[in-house]
Amino acid sequence: MFNKVIFIGNLTKDPEMRYTPQGTAVSSFRIAVNSKYKQSDELKSETLFIDIVVFGKQAESCSKYLSKGRPVLVEGRLQERRWESDGQQRSKVEVIANSVRFLSTKRTAGEAEEPTESNIGVDSAPPEETTDLEPF
Repeated sequence: MFNKVIFIGNLTKDPEMRYTPQGTAVSSFRIAVNSKYKQSDELKSETLFIDIVVFGKQAESCSKYLSKGRPVLVEGRLQERRWESDGQQRSKVEVIANSVRFLSTKRTAGEAEEPTESNIGVDSAPPEETTDLEPF
């Protein structure tokens, strides 16, 4: 079976950093992904809000260098987490990131030039199973 997704979007808020009981860094954030399509003669736009989870050194880099509004390219896999809260079954689909690229933002006159892209923490792969983590 093949499970791979690639998204480009902007962070909707600053990343949240946590650690597993084993000491592995976990960073989570949400991105807004915009798409446009044509329906009849009308151009419509749609925004998806996607939860991203990153592990290890890559999580630490994301937490340190990313902030609300920053564009990123995320490559990873979809995973559904299930838990019980207040007697009700809950679930959440999120992207477990294998790679997060920090994309440059448009700059105005007088601003310092930013790197065009930087690939952070590609060498640290996320664990295959993360169902034992608390939802956040």
